[in-house]
Amino acid sequence: MIVDFFFYLFAAVLLISATLVVSSRNPVHSVLFLILAFFNAAALFLIAGAEFLAMILVVVYVGAVAVLFLFVVMMLDIDFEQLRGGLQRYAGVGAAVGAALLVEFAVALGGWKLAPNVEQILGSPTPSDVSNTQALGRILYTDYLFLFQAAGLVLLVAMIGAIVLTLRDRKTSRHQNIGMQNARTVAETLEVLTISLGAGTTASGGFLRPKQPEPEPEEEPVHGHH
Repeated sequence: MIVDFFFYLFAAVLLISATLVVSSRNPVHSVLFLILAFFNAAALFLIAGAEFLAMILVVVYVGAVAVLFLFVVMMLDIDFEQLRGGLQRYAGVGAAVGAALLVEFAVALGGWKLAPNVEQILGSPTPSDVSNTQALGRILYTDYLFLFQAAGLVLLVAMIGAIVLTLRDRKTSRHQNIGMQNARTVAETLEVLTISLGAGTTASGGFLRPKQPEPEPEEEPVHGHH
């Protein structure tokens, strides 16, 4: 009874926080609601007995991804009025993409079939000799190894595409010359200095080179009057 209560509690908070993520006008509030949604999803994983997934969700998504989102939103000067204008401009395209995804979800749910021995599996006790992490790794790297690798390849292609789309070649950018760096000699990169005791902390000798005197400007020749 107590497990059912906490399940519905965490599920309700998860649905409310997920709705507030997309409905909040302030992006910082959206990220905070996203973190709340992650915590409640982790609690649901704990209730289901998947403690490994719960810890991964908290450590990876809350500790890294969501915090990174929060830092980016807070530190970058984003013109949200311009973003809202673009949202209104492409609302039709977004609605079409959303409708296509909804149709795909409906087709996937329509073709859902339960295993013939699902009642026996649900009624069987949980094996004590196999941990949750070991069972998850066995399924990923044996039964679904090809799909797991394909998902990693899709993420790699998406990362490369994001880098290519956002890369800008600016005239002020500094580029490395690998050939010149590899061709450098020791004499061109290192300099051995003889430093006396206590001179390394002063600005006149040692680690900090003394400032070279600037050359005096040459005096213009004075031409006499004839």
